[in-house]
Formats: sequence, structure tokens, C-alpha cells
Amino acid sequence: MKGDYLCSREVQQAIPILQKAYGDSMHKVLHVGPDTCYVVSKLLKEEETDAWGIEPYDTEDADNNCKTLIRRGSVRVSDIKFPLPYRPKSFSLVIVSDALDYLSPRYLNKTLPDLVRVASDGVVIFTGFPTTQKAKVADVSKFGRAAKMRSSSWWVKFFLQINLEENEAAVKKFEQASTKSSYVPKCQIFHLKSLH
Repeated sequence: MKGDYLCSREVQQAIPILQKAYGDSMHKVLHVGPDTCYVVSKLLKEEETDAWGIEPYDTEDADNNCKTLIRRGSVRVSDIKFPLPYRPKSFSLVIVSDALDYLSPRYLNKTLPDLVRVASDGVVIFTGFPTTQKAKVADVSKFGRAAKMRSSSWWVKFFLQINLEENEAAVKKFEQASTKSSYVPKCQIFHLKSLH
């Protein structure tokens, strides 16, 4: 199933850019989303980076690499609609891809603040653009609902409602690093921090 999910693949490509934008915050990273085993494996290859993952969906068809990461405790299979099994600020950075598109606003209201709770330096969200990607039929049965691609204005309004704001400094550094590397994201990317 490698790379079935557009934004999880995008995270893998964006790792060098994220490192330039977040520097020391990349030491202890949690990735949340399908294909997390691939993202965690890639992050673990980076120097001085500890990485963990949460796979929100069934891993029956996981490869051996993924099963090893799960056995070691680097990756957990956990429904993100419920509180994450981590203490506040357990990770410097939390990266989420492809997972929030499947949640209704009711669950997003709980899940997003919980992701922020376990991050000390911020949350980076990779989410699909509306209309550019169609959910595959298989996704619907696996996730129980089709992905809902939301516009950036919808997300920004939603973030404000739950006391999150864009991390302007990280956005600027990420954009500069993207320009230098000629990196053009295929997903919407939000850099968030808590207003508190």
C-alpha cells in the first residue's frame, strides 16, 4: 500500500523542508495518518530524529517493516477520535497527513486540540485540496466515510474557532526553504500553534 495517500507521500518529500523550517523541533516527531510506517521509517533515517507514528486505521495488510515498527512501539494503531495515549508536550512537533479529511467537524473539535496538546512546538497539517482528488471507493469502506476536502478558508476559520492560529514564523521559514528547493506542495499545508 506504499504511498496510496497523497499527503502522506507529500510529507516524505517535505521532510528536508520541514527540517529547515523547524530545526531543533524535528528531534522528537509524531506522525499521524495512514502510511505512517513509511513516514516514520524515513524520519528515523534522519540524524538526531526520534519519530513515532499513529496509524488511525487497520494494519492487516502492513508490510514487515511496519509490523516491526508496531512491535517496537514506534508506531501505534489508534483511533484518533479518542484522546491520544501521550502526556502533554510529549513531542516537539506533530505532523498529520490524510487523517483529518475523514473526520467530521464534531470529531475534529476533539482530535485537533488533542494533537496540539501533545506537541510543544506546533502541529503541521497536510490535507488535500478540494476537487483535485477524488476519494477511491476502497477508502470509503476502510474509513467509513469519503474524505471531505475542505478549502483553506474553511480550515483557517475552523482553527480560530478552536483557538489555534497559524505559526507565522514557521510558515515563512517553510516557504523560504520550499522556494530554495523548488518544492511545490500538492497538498495544503498548515503550520499551527495554540493561542494559549
